[in-house]
Amino acid sequence: MSLFTRSTKEIAFRIDEFFDTIEIGILIFKEGIKAYVRGDSNAFQNHLSKIDDLEGKADRLQRSIENDMIVHSILPQQRSEMVKLLWQLDEIIDTAKKSLNEFYVEKPHVPASLAQEFISLAEVSGNSAEELIPAARAFFREPHLVREKLIKVYFFERETDKAAFQMKKKVFHEMHDLSLAEKAHIRYITHHIENISDSAQAAADLLASMAIRQML
Repeated sequence: MSLFTRSTKEIAFRIDEFFDTIEIGILIFKEGIKAYVRGDSNAFQNHLSKIDDLEGKADRLQRSIENDMIVHSILPQQRSEMVKLLWQLDEIIDTAKKSLNEFYVEKPHVPASLAQEFISLAEVSGNSAEELIPAARAFFREPHLVREKLIKVYFFERETDKAAFQMKKKVFHEMHDLSLAEKAHIRYITHHIENISDSAQAAADLLASMAIRQML
């Protein structure tokens, strides 16, 4: 059963817009990584600008939704958790923006032999966040569907860990032409990409427990 009534329909629209913004942000992030490793600086700058705008929009929507949920007493028993969930969801697009900014500021050297690994890592880490959104939408309408929709979030989070491990192993064990400083820099940048799936997992854990309590 939906948590919204006719009088709170506007909040439902804004929550959907918030989720849409995060989804688009993740897509832009993945395209931004592709542009960077392929050396397309114009496309990368364009994606960086877009994700900056989307992150600002998500922040404004988050604050507006939190305020209206208090005014309309939606889920008053879970208000603190609801605020935390919105913050955790917003953190995903914040992390994606920070990751692209790290590439912009530090300009890491990505060897051609690692280009596809970086693209694949960004893809699978982003997938974890993307799969979170259907579960978050379900919480407000059909909370009994949340847990089954979270399965893919955890799957892609584990795949991200595996992909990152394999790439770092390749860098430190096989790429002897790179200096230790270059290897350390690649490991550091890799960690920023991994953070997106970690944020998605944290939100999934919270969402799962909230859905269970909502059905009691």
